[in-house]
Amino acid sequence: MAVTDDAVEKLRGMILEGTLKPGDRLPKEADLAATLGLSRNSLREAVRALSMVRILDVRQGDGTYVSSLAADSLVEALTFIIEFHRDASVLELLEVRRVLEPAVCARAANLATEDDIQALEAVLAKSTASSPVDDLVSADLEFHRTIAKCCGNPVLASLAESLSGPTQRARIWRGMTEEGALERTLREHAAILDAIRRHDAEIAAAWAAVHIGGVEDWLRENLAD
Repeated sequence: MAVTDDAVEKLRGMILEGTLKPGDRLPKEADLAATLGLSRNSLREAVRALSMVRILDVRQGDGTYVSSLAADSLVEALTFIIEFHRDASVLELLEVRRVLEPAVCARAANLATEDDIQALEAVLAKSTASSPVDDLVSADLEFHRTIAKCCGNPVLASLAESLSGPTQRARIWRGMTEEGALERTLREHAAILDAIRRHDAEIAAAWAAVHIGGVEDWLRENLAD
């Protein structure tokens, strides 16, 4: 089990056991980390992951609270966070994306205007490897959406976006739990953009296949585990 998964599981246990109840404030980070036998960094990542799905409410300058949700809703959402990346339907979506995205990127390389390329450059400039994971994944979605718009085909753009959106949570979890995932994503985006800028359809398609295939391989390994 990845370190972040282990930390989330331990926080989940505290809520299920009633040690932490909806509306409760979490103990100080150092104290809670010691109680759970975690590093402060892994605890911090777990808190960030649970706040993304509103299980925890991080209040700047005040502390972190268990969201005031019904107990059954909390249990359902916490179970989802632990198990969502084992959902085979997400893997199926990624398989389809691996077929479609190279064609989209190749078409964009053939058709992209200077304005399109500047738009893609602006999207890439929005995040770095030190950006919060959810911010980087949001930029990832926007990057692929912008590429699809370069194709001049609204149906293709809509189809590409409908396949990309449902895999967002899996990509966030990968960014949190796989070392180097964020840096690799940014490098692959830059390579795709460079190929589009040079109007090299074949290279753009190849990098798109590598990019989607990396997420697919990660998820397949998680399913196997």
